[in-house]
Amino acid sequence: MSNELKKAEKHAFSIELISKKYLKLVAIPNDAGDNVLIEGFLGKLEAVDLVEGVMLEIQGTNGNLRIDLKEEELKKLLKKRRGE
Repeated sequence: MSNELKKAEKHAFSIELISKKYLKLVAIPNDAGDNVLIEGFLGKLEAVDLVEGVMLEIQGTNGNLRIDLKEEELKKLLKKRRGE
């Protein structure tokens, strides 16, 4: 199997901040690892929405976090977390 993940397994995400002052850290180390770290502040949470059943969006006063996550997948993960 290829190193490429299937499109359904990729779960793309985006982070949109209204100002770079809310960005705490972006780290892309030069060492052998592939780790990347992005930290920031969404601010006071204003809303959580499931856009068209396929995009989880968390809205804060400083910006938004989005991840393509289907409603069924979210429900399954929440049940798993609760031990159901």
